[in-house]
Amino acid sequence: MTTSIARTLTSNGSRRKGTLSFWYKKCEVGTSRMVYSSYTSGGNNHNILFNTDDTLRFTSQVSSSKKIDLVTTRKFRDPNAWYHIVTAFDTEQGTDTNRAKMYINGVQETSFTNASGGSPTYPSQDQDLQVNISGEHIYFNKNGDGAGMEATCVYSHIHYIDGTMYDASAFGQTDATTGEWSIKTAPSVTYGTNGFFILKDGNSVTDQSGNSNDFSVEQGTLTKTEDNPSNVFATLNPLNIPVSNQPTFSNGNTTSISSSSGGDNGKWGGCSTLGMTSGKFYCEAKATVDGSYSRNVIGVTGDPTTMARANNQSLLSNTGNSSGYYSENGQVNYNNSAQYTAATYGTGDIIQIAIDLDNNRLFYGKNGTWLNSGDPTSSTGAITIGAASTCPEGAYFFAQNDDTGTSAQSKFEFNFGNGYFGTTAVASAGTNASNLGIFEYNVPAGYTALCTKGLNL
Repeated sequence: MTTSIARTLTSNGSRRKGTLSFWYKKCEVGTSRMVYSSYTSGGNNHNILFNTDDTLRFTSQVSSSKKIDLVTTRKFRDPNAWYHIVTAFDTEQGTDTNRAKMYINGVQETSFTNASGGSPTYPSQDQDLQVNISGEHIYFNKNGDGAGMEATCVYSHIHYIDGTMYDASAFGQTDATTGEWSIKTAPSVTYGTNGFFILKDGNSVTDQSGNSNDFSVEQGTLTKTEDNPSNVFATLNPLNIPVSNQPTFSNGNTTSISSSSGGDNGKWGGCSTLGMTSGKFYCEAKATVDGSYSRNVIGVTGDPTTMARANNQSLLSNTGNSSGYYSENGQVNYNNSAQYTAATYGTGDIIQIAIDLDNNRLFYGKNGTWLNSGDPTSSTGAITIGAASTCPEGAYFFAQNDDTGTSAQSKFEFNFGNGYFGTTAVASAGTNASNLGIFEYNVPAGYTALCTKGLNL
C-alpha cells in the first residue's frame, strides 16, 4: 500500500495569499499522480499533480469553476532526481500572471497551458480560492476526492505559508561548492495561522513551525530514508524496463517484483538508477522466494538496456559484463560462465554485493558471511570482472531478475543505504567507515553506498 498523510483544518486562514514549498522525488514516469490536494467537495479543491505526460499542474477550482489552471510545458522525467517545487498565489496582485506562480529548483516557470492545451488560467483579482477553510482536508500523495492517484515517491521539508506569497529563494539556495540548488533548513518565513513545516527530520509529521498543525499518516507506512536532496541514493530505474511483462516497483523504487506474465526466461526485475565506473560500492537486498519456482537472480550488469529489451536474458547468461547469484542452486556466474557454487538462499535472506572497480573484483555475501571464502577488504575470493570501460554502457549497475518462464515471481527489497528493506528498518546497523548510508551488515573497509556523495569520494 502506498503512503499518504493528512490533516483537517480547524480554523479559517487566508484564501487570497499562500505558498507551498516541498522537495519531491518522483520515482514514476508516465502516470497521473496527485502530489498535494486541499479538498472540501467534488468541485472545490486546490491541487498539485503530475499528468500522464509528466507535466506538472497547479489547479484551483471553486464550485467547479477553474480559478487557477497552470500546466507546465516542461516535462519532468528523472525518477532519481529531487525536485524542489514551490507554488504561490496572491490574488490581490494587479497583474494576472503575478497572482499564481510556480518554481522548480529555484527557477520560476513561465511557460504554461491549461489542462485542455489552451491558454493558462489565472485567478481574477481578489478571488477567494478553495484553501484555508475550516473543515477542509489536506492530503499529500492522495487525491482528496478519494479517486486514488497515489504514487511511490519521497517527500522532504514541506512548508505551507498562510497569508504570504514567497518565491523559491525563501526555502532554497545555490550551494557555493557544488552550484546545485539546495535546502534552507531553517528558512526565515512567517507561517500564519494554518501554516506548517513537516518532514524536516525524516518521517516526522509533527509541525515544526510552532503552530502545532500536525499531520497524521492517513494510509500505509511512513518511513525515513537517508536519501535526501543533498545526497541522492540509487533506486531502481523505472525508465529501464521492458515494454511488456514489466516488473512492479514500490517503496520509493527500492522494492522490485518481477512480472508473473510471459513465457520467456530472464524476466527483468530492474537495475539501479546510478551506474558505477570506478570506486568501491556496497549494497544489500532481502529476498522473497516464490515457493512454486524459486529462481531469483541478483547481481550486477554492464548491459541493462539489453537485459530489459531482449527475451531469454538472465544475469546468469547475459554476456554484457553481467554476473548473477542464483537462489535455486547457489550458482554464481559471470558472462555466462560459472564461477563457483555457494549456499542457496530463500525468503528472508539478505544478499550482499560488493564491487571494486579500482581492481575489477566482485563479491557476494549472504546474511553477513562472504561467499567463496571471500573478503572484499583483502580482495580474496573474488570474481574477476571486466573494467567498467569494457561494459556495453560504460558502467556497472546493481540488478536483479528471475530465471523462469513460469508464473512465479522474483522479489527483492533493496537497501542502497537508505536503512530499510521495504518498510522495515534494518535490525541493527553495521559499521560504515564512510558514514554514507545505513546497512544491516558491516560495510567492507574502503567501500561506500551508491549515492551522489559516494560517487564523488
